[in-house]
Amino acid sequence: MNLKLNFLDLFAGAGGLSEGFIRAGFKPVAHVESDQAACFTLRTRMAYHWLKVHGRTELYADYLNGDISRPEFYEHVPEQVVGSVINAEIGAETLPDIFRQVDALVGNRALDLIVGGPPCQAYSIVGRSRDRNRMKGDKRNYLYLYYAEFLKRYKPSYFVFENVTGLLSARDEDGNLYFNAMRDLFLECGYETEYMTLSAEDYGVLQSRKRIILVGRRGQATGFYPEPDKWNPGVKVREVFRDLPAIGAGEGVTGPCRVKTYRGTWQIEAGIRNEELPVTWHQARPNNEQDLEIYRIVVDLWNREKTRLDYNALPDRLKTHRHRDSFLDRFKVVASDLPFSHTVVAHIAKDGHYYIHPDMKQNRSITPREAARLQTFPDDYYFESGNGVPGRTPAFRQIGNAVPVLLARKIADKLKEVWL
Repeated sequence: MNLKLNFLDLFAGAGGLSEGFIRAGFKPVAHVESDQAACFTLRTRMAYHWLKVHGRTELYADYLNGDISRPEFYEHVPEQVVGSVINAEIGAETLPDIFRQVDALVGNRALDLIVGGPPCQAYSIVGRSRDRNRMKGDKRNYLYLYYAEFLKRYKPSYFVFENVTGLLSARDEDGNLYFNAMRDLFLECGYETEYMTLSAEDYGVLQSRKRIILVGRRGQATGFYPEPDKWNPGVKVREVFRDLPAIGAGEGVTGPCRVKTYRGTWQIEAGIRNEELPVTWHQARPNNEQDLEIYRIVVDLWNREKTRLDYNALPDRLKTHRHRDSFLDRFKVVASDLPFSHTVVAHIAKDGHYYIHPDMKQNRSITPREAARLQTFPDDYYFESGNGVPGRTPAFRQIGNAVPVLLARKIADKLKEVWL
């Protein structure tokens, strides 16, 4: 189907879901996101896509190479391109102004699709276990109410709602399931809904990541769910690392790095590799000697026995955490000899102990670029900070919160097939 369908991305984050839909041929009208750094990432990416369409990606290369500043880069694209990213927290007070801005961007056109999902922390099983009130009363539990307001106003043909699997079991103060309340509300808005739990590793992503993908269709039809086509590339996680330069803890650069010749196929088929633009963000965080000693133990244990480290098995001199009855796998290697890694989450922004590089000679945690590849972001995707100074923490946070681009692409491809 050769349609140029447009979409609005709510709670857009760094744009993993959006990037997948763009690659499938959908056209973004606007993105709404509360995180300032993620908004700049989206603006930079929207500028890239505009330049790509107009055959001027050398300007993007100039920016990645540090030859021009971010404001100078933005001057090369129409104001509406960067202005299509709305930096706002969606809520009762902000909704009128967000509507005003989206209305201006949509113009007289119909809006075909809305994608996105509210922040997952309130529904996350881990988030609930760590919160003394189990997230009850957290306002993020009710952001779906505002999602419904967008459905009422713009009446898209479809919407795609993404969230963690904990959404299926999260309950309000009265014991009612949020998920049921959401679906009832969406039905009141005129949408039948269908959902599946999708595992990213079933679709070519080299990472275990389960997500609820709820799809709504306007009207009363059923049996429309766009179940993506599965893909098993038959490779191991080492495909993520094999062409990146070897660096130690605290080494590497946020700007362009020199990658090796890649002789595989997965990076190309997954849409990651781009030979024409620089690869950025291959910079490892520094570590103290104690952490590095633990890292060596973790990797050696995996290499010898294919066993994960139990924190309590460490020598006493290396055990500094007080809580020793939970999260005993807090030090974990991203094993290169497995078909997929464990889930990349936003906690990677705080420390890299759960994401240790498999090469003991490098002895470090993974870089933002390596994490981005596990999330199937293209190598030419640049992660911004709020102030324009490259920041590893905001980059990691954006990557950990994202939807894998390849999973989004698979969903988008199938949605186009079933479109009215």
